[in-house]
Amino acid sequence: MKRLNSESTREGRSRLHSSTALCRALRAGLRERADPELAPGMQAYMKSEMPYLGLRAPTLKAVCRQVFSAHLIETRKRWIDTVLAVWRGAEHREERYVAINLADYDAYDDFQTLEALPCYEEMIVDGAWWDYIDAVAPRLVGRLLMRYPDDMRGVMLEWAHSPDIWKRRSSIICQLKFKDATDFDLIQACIEPSIDHREFFLRKAIAWALREYAKTEPDAVIAYIRENADRLSPFSKKQAVRLLIRSGRIDAVP
Repeated sequence: MKRLNSESTREGRSRLHSSTALCRALRAGLRERADPELAPGMQAYMKSEMPYLGLRAPTLKAVCRQVFSAHLIETRKRWIDTVLAVWRGAEHREERYVAINLADYDAYDDFQTLEALPCYEEMIVDGAWWDYIDAVAPRLVGRLLMRYPDDMRGVMLEWAHSPDIWKRRSSIICQLKFKDATDFDLIQACIEPSIDHREFFLRKAIAWALREYAKTEPDAVIAYIRENADRLSPFSKKQAVRLLIRSGRIDAVP
């Protein structure tokens, strides 16, 4: 028994060491490739209180690929813990982008279960800005909805009524990548609590979700907009049908 306990302890320490090594390698890699001259402009554009290191997206992704492949995580719990460690310990905004990329890394596709949802919810609520939400909602929350539609449908409907606008936005845009698999009834149900809301990021989310689904089912989107023409904001309607007007499918905003 003592031997088993000892082996278990060594295994736990090994996993901890691997996770710690990953975090250290990420920080070192990001700082090595950073361009400080870019940082002020990036921070100003994003209106971020958290500073930037100054990494363009391709450079950030290259660092992630190199570090993630060299420090693979063996268990779901350790993966979630590591994602949260990177997220919570971030001193620069790029480190939070890294946390999202780690959550979305292909090697951990089997770990994408409902156990990961609290992690994604924390990112959404704590991040509270469009650059985080627009990555987490379609890429991570959307994947869970695709895999667990019965469980996640109820969660999205709950989020749609949340006082937190970023959870509302997430429920509306989480199906952006679904195409033919889109549950348009769910999109409409998630839009409904926010259809009269004056918050810009909710109006933009509504427009984005409708515009994306219009690429697959334009008639359904046109019919929905016409039925709700007096309730949808002019901005949402205009943005939702922009591509339909450009393609000649319709002549003007309903």
